Amino acid sequence: MFDAKSELPPDLGGFAQSKPEFAYPEPDLSSLHLLGNMDNIGRIKRQLHVFWPEFSWETIKGDPDSRCFQRFAHDISSIGYDNRGRIWSIVCPQQGACIDNICCFNVEITVTGQRGWVDEPNREIAADMSVMGKVWFSQSSHEKWWVKEARDLFQRNDLPFPFSKEYAINISTHKVGEPCEPIFPIRRGLSERFKVPTFSDHEKDGAFSFGHIDVEIGDIVPTDHPTVNDFNAKIIELFNLATGNMLLSGNILTWNLWFHPPEGVDTEQWKTHALRWRESIDSGTDHAHDSAPVLYADGSPFEIKRSFQDLLKETRDANAIAYDLLRPNR
Repeated sequence: MFDAKSELPPDLGGFAQSKPEFAYPEPDLSSLHLLGNMDNIGRIKRQLHVFWPEFSWETIKGDPDSRCFQRFAHDISSIGYDNRGRIWSIVCPQQGACIDNICCFNVEITVTGQRGWVDEPNREIAADMSVMGKVWFSQSSHEKWWVKEARDLFQRNDLPFPFSKEYAINISTHKVGEPCEPIFPIRRGLSERFKVPTFSDHEKDGAFSFGHIDVEIGDIVPTDHPTVNDFNAKIIELFNLATGNMLLSGNILTWNLWFHPPEGVDTEQWKTHALRWRESIDSGTDHAHDSAPVLYADGSPFEIKRSFQDLLKETRDANAIAYDLLRPNR
């Protein structure tokens, strides 16, 4: 993600040890303010680059045999901190997801708050964060007949259509089993929810250290207009068809984070990285954003278990929702 390197600073570390309650086995970070993710970029001096962000979820909620695995793109996720190890920003994943001949989506895990520490000498991390899932139509879908019809209809009625991040469909997340708690932990080690398949184990690849996140997917955040809510719900159904229920309400999304060795940070690149990443996904010219295939634990590929005709019906249903709810005489 970043090329800037630096010598180890003489004052490296110390923040993790600054309060007894920060320590493992149960780090308590509640005395730290939850920080805006872009509010303190100038404080960042170092980073842990999540070179192997390994995601996992059940394609059929509640069925452990349906669990799939996907490594997201190498060059997207990083944790930024100062020389003492206090975390000031976390860059989370963005990627594309497509249903062949139907449409493509952009999905972003947008960090809304974070706090915590990195202890480089001990190769450990403890952090809390809150995020919002965001889904919108990628640039390549804007001229698909059904997307264009729906977008034009929304625009004629002055309603927001999810064709950009600004108007994305927002999906809430929360701590596993606690729907009223939007803050969830990042902790050392790998998730204990499943056995890590060989293809998503990167200790053999020289990972510096590793951590994990378990987060439960919540509901779609409603807008002020019922038409938009119903349409957005249908679009998320399509998205979940494309991704094997990645953002299905009640599903648990796990990230095993395999880190490269720490390095210095170019703060200007950090500021602009998310925008440049979205632009590269939309343009399709930069394959650095490509993720690995979605696989089951035995290495077999995930496949959408719906026919093209079924998917086409879903798109027509989405447009029918918009037409029905927006017709002039309603």
